[in-house]
Amino acid sequence: MILLLAASFIWAFSFGLIKERLAGLDPTAVAVLRLAVSLAVFTPLFRPLRMGAAPVLRLALIGAVQFGATYVLYQRSYAHLHAYEIALFTITTPIFVALIDSAVERRWRRRYYAAAALSVAGAGVAVWRSVGDSGILGGFMLVQLSNLCFAGGQVAWRRERSRLPLELSDASVFALPFSGALALALSVSLFTTDWHSFAATRAQWATIAYLGAIASGAGFFLWNVGSTRVNAGTLAACNNAKIPLGIACALLVFGEKAYLARVLVGGALMALGVWIAGKRPAGEPRSRRRPGEASR
Repeated sequence: MILLLAASFIWAFSFGLIKERLAGLDPTAVAVLRLAVSLAVFTPLFRPLRMGAAPVLRLALIGAVQFGATYVLYQRSYAHLHAYEIALFTITTPIFVALIDSAVERRWRRRYYAAAALSVAGAGVAVWRSVGDSGILGGFMLVQLSNLCFAGGQVAWRRERSRLPLELSDASVFALPFSGALALALSVSLFTTDWHSFAATRAQWATIAYLGAIASGAGFFLWNVGSTRVNAGTLAACNNAKIPLGIACALLVFGEKAYLARVLVGGALMALGVWIAGKRPAGEPRSRRRPGEASR
């Protein structure tokens, strides 16, 4: 779970950076560029030993959904919403994780739903602010579709990673998801982006480089590796850790104001959700699994 929290801490800075530093740039172009940087980070580590064509294709498709579609939708939502509204609307991701995982496995796990619900409640208490009715519906739908893609990719990665040979490290194959993500984002940009008029300042290029190498590259790597070491309920609950962390970053870095009482109460609810998700009910056998495979 430490890896998930580390990724959440990295992502907590992204909301303000994107809204403040990248305003005015084509959102799909930004998604393409940051994914290209992420791919460049992992390409030198690519060692696809003992992998057939089918796993390569599946990993690329997972990346196209989890990273590519997520970013194309997520980046575009900034044209309609404030950064704090986007942070708020991501609280539904744990519900999607729990629902997709249960649907795939065809099992009803009540504690996962309870953990996801507590996580959503905790994040909502921590970040809730009054929002106006004007202009947010489209942005809200973009964020929800982004949440759905991110959640589906997480579940698919956990299952696919457990099928790969043990000698393959996560870093040696992580270029494949980013390849699929970049291919999808670039394809969308051919219809939505005027590349000839794209002009970024030095500060914006630096922000894109940071987002690509650290927020996307390191962040997604830590998250996906961490996701294979916890059960689906804990993964669902941890999805919202970035929200209270984002509030802390807003207070300490961007000088924004927040209700500390809400942050504390929300954090307590989320911690309870993580505990419930990781608790093994009496009588449930401890699963035997090889290293790196998530319990199901």
